[in-house]
Amino acid sequence: MTGSTIDPNAVPIARPTVLSLAIKEKAALYAAYMPFLKHGGIFVPTQKPHKIGDEIYLILALMDDTAKYPIAGKVAWITPPSAAHNKAQGIGLHFPDDESGHRVRARIEEILGAALRSSRATHTL
Repeated sequence: MTGSTIDPNAVPIARPTVLSLAIKEKAALYAAYMPFLKHGGIFVPTQKPHKIGDEIYLILALMDDTAKYPIAGKVAWITPPSAAHNKAQGIGLHFPDDESGHRVRARIEEILGAALRSSRATHTL
């Protein structure tokens, strides 16, 4: 019989945090979308502390779309508690450079259309 040993010095592999976000209005989508990130991104309100580069698995629901968009992205933006101008606390999730990231970015930009050129304030800028 073979025994197994557990290395007490082994660092546990961190599992990505799983979050969900349902955006029901076009104005809320505009405020959350982060087109300035290389592959696009989305602001996710959360009070849980995160660090830049943390892996996040997000299930995104967009307005009346019956599809859910699973996204495995990384934290690229952090809005801390008590941020200036009453900005909501949360994280900016950078979409991955893969089919899921391209799909959700294309869908968001399709929904927003001309609103993408607006100068209205968002959750991040």
